[in-house]
Amino acid sequence: MFLNLHNETREITAKQYRIATSVFFFISGLGYSSWASRIPSIQAQLHLNEAQLGLVLLALPIGLMATMPITSHLLGKYSSRKIMMFGALFFNLILSMPGFTQSIWQLALVLFCFGSARNLLNLSMNGQSVLVQKLFSQSIITTFHGIWSIAGVTGAGLGFLMIKYNIAPSWHLFGVSLLLLVFSILYYPTTFPDTPVPAKETEKKPAFSLPDKSLLKFSFICFACMATENTMYDWSSIYYEKVVGGTKADAATAFWIYMSAMTLGRLFGDKVVQRTGIKPILKYSGVLILAGLGIAILFPHPVTAIFGFICAGLGVACVVPLVFSLAGKTGHANSGQTIASISTIGYLGFLVVPPLVGFVAQASSLRISFSIMAVCGLVIVWMVSKIKED
Repeated sequence: MFLNLHNETREITAKQYRIATSVFFFISGLGYSSWASRIPSIQAQLHLNEAQLGLVLLALPIGLMATMPITSHLLGKYSSRKIMMFGALFFNLILSMPGFTQSIWQLALVLFCFGSARNLLNLSMNGQSVLVQKLFSQSIITTFHGIWSIAGVTGAGLGFLMIKYNIAPSWHLFGVSLLLLVFSILYYPTTFPDTPVPAKETEKKPAFSLPDKSLLKFSFICFACMATENTMYDWSSIYYEKVVGGTKADAATAFWIYMSAMTLGRLFGDKVVQRTGIKPILKYSGVLILAGLGIAILFPHPVTAIFGFICAGLGVACVVPLVFSLAGKTGHANSGQTIASISTIGYLGFLVVPPLVGFVAQASSLRISFSIMAVCGLVIVWMVSKIKED
């Protein structure tokens, strides 16, 4: 009787940890997509051209990259739950600010801090997810990323409603940040109480480590995928509004559809992989990105553009986690070091390509600049072809 009660209590506690961690993934996804859904509104509010927008958007990934070694150091000194809570508080505070900015420099500073806060929150909550996974016999870790995507779709849908009813981005983002702040405070007590494990002197690595040559193909695949994914976050609504000719509400809907396709891809990706294998899925993903964006570029009409966005969303859905899974089996150092080194180049795609799209768009057109992402799909197909079969 006592054992049964004890086991039941432990099971409930594990579920509480899982729910709390899921909430923080939801906070990250809803907050980021809420910001992304209002980029066209803030661009119009500050009277920014494509090149200026591309430049100011660069501040967010710079903040993310700059904070990586700091977050790693903090996770060695403090528990991941404390860093996650601090990251969530910082994240929600900064989320409330973009709509109130009055100059490009104010927006750039806010986005730099937003990237820093996002890095603190995301790295620590992923650490929490690994710890919570150990409490369960079956795999649950991919569910957390599915929840992030569901939150992203929710944020995009909410953005559509805010635009439809002419709610200013300042009050929209302030309201979302306040709501997420309440969730952070409510669910923090049931997050997993871990103990930090500082690295030994002999185990310490440089803040940014590059992969060896045998892992470069994985790095380039991540680069191409992260570049496409973040560019779609930043520019898909603007492309739909200015090239396809939709209203701001139509553009928000197009972004929502893209996020929905990516979410479905992540939720059902594991089942498809079990049937076809990782390498074919990676190749198909590159083809979907290439074909989908090619269609949106060549035929910039509502139906064809939406179809292209759906293909792109499905294409980017599973690439990065599947690449990490393959690279972790190569036997080069430990899996953590391998993934960290690959991520360094991957995040460069996240950092460099979206602003480049803005500069190319200003010099030529958005249609030409979007061809950069179509090329990314081709890079994925090419690099996957160089992965040796097991």
